[in-house]
Amino acid sequence: MAAPRSRSARTEPGRARRPARRGLRQPSGLPWIFPAFALVVGIVYYCIVYTGYISTLNWDGTSPNPQHVGLANYTQAFHDPVFWDTIRHTIVFFVVTFCVQTAIGFTFAALLHSRVKLAGLYKVIVFTPVVLAPAVMAPVFREIFAANGQFNTVLQHIGLGSLAQPWLAQSSTALPVIMAITVWEFTGITFVLYYAAMTQIDPEMIEAARIDGAGNFKVLTRIVWPNCRGTTYALGILSVIGALKTFDVPYLVTVGGPNYATEFLGTFIYRISIPQAQVGYGAALSILLLILALGGAIVFGIRGTRRRQHGGRSNV
Repeated sequence: MAAPRSRSARTEPGRARRPARRGLRQPSGLPWIFPAFALVVGIVYYCIVYTGYISTLNWDGTSPNPQHVGLANYTQAFHDPVFWDTIRHTIVFFVVTFCVQTAIGFTFAALLHSRVKLAGLYKVIVFTPVVLAPAVMAPVFREIFAANGQFNTVLQHIGLGSLAQPWLAQSSTALPVIMAITVWEFTGITFVLYYAAMTQIDPEMIEAARIDGAGNFKVLTRIVWPNCRGTTYALGILSVIGALKTFDVPYLVTVGGPNYATEFLGTFIYRISIPQAQVGYGAALSILLLILALGGAIVFGIRGTRRRQHGGRSNV
């Protein structure tokens, strides 16, 4: 007896088959990102636009009838010597803190990647200043660097009493003290990022270099440092932005003084906007600060991309 024909075989020749049933349509991701998108657009970007509008006003922040002055606030900024002092302080602050933090953080990361006893304890000690609030440490540093503070006492006990001076009360030493405090506070972040970057380097590459006779210095300069280039550029971007918006340490330790020696854009904007009630001028300074921060980040980003394209991809 012949076997029964299958259902597919019984299908009429001229009749088209039904298309296979497609899977369920994937839901859109818009509902998931919409809250964050609304927050950014509704608060951050709106505040930027509103600040730009305020920067065209001569306003004390409370008067119901502000006066439109156009770009007069920006013209005033470019003719303000204190504004240019803040730019100069920011540049010096960025160059010194970035170079010192990079050198110390990279050195600590390299040392703790070697066979060091109590490496975990050292990591905690290096990173601890990062988690300390500047408001807590500011009175300590004011006491340490006072004219009769502990730093001058130590100098006197080790035979360097001639170097003792009121470090925070004179223009020539106040800014270096602020930079030293910042290096002490944020070197831990540089150390952590370099330490993580070094863990991504292929150990076989280092082993091959050692077989070829490379010493520790050549391994660090020819292999480890080039492979941490991406991390260095990322730290550069963070340092530029951090230097431009520096506020807490100089304000809490020296209040921008003496004689504007530690005045930065952040402290200057606060001084102009709140105590002096020049909200329009302060808004113009804020817009200039935003432009400088974006410009610095873009420059570092473009340079990092070009270096990776010409020098190969980094492991970090």
